Amino acid sequence: MKILVCISHVPDTTSKINFTDGDTKFDTNGVQYVINPNDEFGLTRAMWFKEKQGASVDVVNVGGPETEPTLRKALAIGADSAIRVNTEAKDGFAVAKELAKVVTDGGYDLVIAGRESIDYNGGMVPGMLSELVGANFVTNCISLEVDGTNAKAVREIDGGKETVNTSLPLVIGGQKGLVEESDLRIPNMRGIMMARKKPLNVVEPIGANAETAANSFEKPAPKGAVKLVDADNIDELINLLHNEAKVI
Repeated sequence: MKILVCISHVPDTTSKINFTDGDTKFDTNGVQYVINPNDEFGLTRAMWFKEKQGASVDVVNVGGPETEPTLRKALAIGADSAIRVNTEAKDGFAVAKELAKVVTDGGYDLVIAGRESIDYNGGMVPGMLSELVGANFVTNCISLEVDGTNAKAVREIDGGKETVNTSLPLVIGGQKGLVEESDLRIPNMRGIMMARKKPLNVVEPIGANAETAANSFEKPAPKGAVKLVDADNIDELINLLHNEAKVI
């Protein structure tokens, strides 16, 4: 089984977020980048398939040279090789088109992507990718088993879970539950050294046009001052909740 894991290069959630050029561009100064958490759950599950079923695992990213340390971390975790599509990820549809070329050329049986990235939270790429390559698709996936060409997935739905029987080729949008946080792997020194020798192939883009563009960004409004109300002053509390906070 050939597995391709899509890796997004995203800001660490502890990074301070700022914008430049009149709030039209993301300020990368001082920002630490990591593997998108949903993608990391998927990569860890792919490692399980590699160890238990002998699958091969490649990782792919659409981005510039600055994303290569993130791909190298994925290699250190255990992926066999990496592919970087040499273009900026500007738009979900354009990214899906670039990934579709990689999937088709590589003949992958299973594509594991995160259900969404934590930077733009678009949640678009896995579904569009499955349509472009003619593969089955399961999103919000929290469990996946593969037996030959048959697959059984469990996905999270409103109020519960749904079990789906499907077949390869398959694209999934994974999330926490596909593996648990305790199962995530921290690269050890041996893995880091081996990653330096593993192939990281740079491929040129097909030139997919972005269909959308971000016009501007805006930070959430700062939190207001906290007002303390005496426990025995219920009337004042109700008045504040109704007239000021407008929650009742």
